[in-house]
Amino acid sequence: MSTLSAEQHLLLESWCPGIEIVRDHSWGLVDTVVQEGVTADGRRVIIKASGQDNHHLVREIAAHREWVPVLASTGHAPVLLHEDADARLLVTHYLPGQLVENTASESKPETYRQAGALLARIHSSTSQVDIRYEEALRKKALAWLDKPHRIEPTAETRLREVIASWPTPPVTLVPTHGDWQPRNWLDDESTIRIIDFGRAEHRPAASDFARLATQQFVGRRDLETAFLDGYGDDPREPDAWHRMLIREAIGTAAWAFQVRDEGFEAQGHRMIADALRAYS
Repeated sequence: MSTLSAEQHLLLESWCPGIEIVRDHSWGLVDTVVQEGVTADGRRVIIKASGQDNHHLVREIAAHREWVPVLASTGHAPVLLHEDADARLLVTHYLPGQLVENTASESKPETYRQAGALLARIHSSTSQVDIRYEEALRKKALAWLDKPHRIEPTAETRLREVIASWPTPPVTLVPTHGDWQPRNWLDDESTIRIIDFGRAEHRPAASDFARLATQQFVGRRDLETAFLDGYGDDPREPDAWHRMLIREAIGTAAWAFQVRDEGFEAQGHRMIADALRAYS
């Protein structure tokens, strides 16, 4: 079982005296610990912790402070109980349900209609215009290519050419989940709930469509239609969308190589090939 540091354990015990850890939900790819516990008064909770160099917990805590209550207030996301960003530790209410990924729910349009409606609530909570966002993301994509990866040299050359041609217009940013897909959705007797806000950040609304567009929507127009019906419109402006798909593909392939997730890395390479076709 993954473990907390001594400092984190003491802090957790001060928040929840006598808590019993009953299950480990950690993925094992990064140093994030995810545990299920039962408090002395019988409440089920989720504990998340990480090392100091892992910024996902900081993002998740910020999201819980700022906009997750938009969903948590109606039971569609966890309620934050305790947090300490410096200690990289948080405790939330346990949400019932089964992960949607690899279940029958993953193929049901109603799942996506609900997920689209929940996403719209997040995106409509606040917004801001950023004149530097596109340039910052352009540099970030190039930085991924400068790191170790297994992207084919010819594809890397083409990616660099494409990125060099990009404009950098002002962008409207909204709160985004950052990993909006069935592995972060729970199905509780046909009610969809959302978990895992470790990639939360202010981004263009369309960024939360990227995972689905390259996975579940492929060959399933009915799922995409249901999602858009729940969401209300389609924020994917074609040129900005293509730039986003390139960035997502590069980040997926390079990050997965770093953490040795070969399946996810292969998906990243497929995403690169698909995204580059738009520039052929």
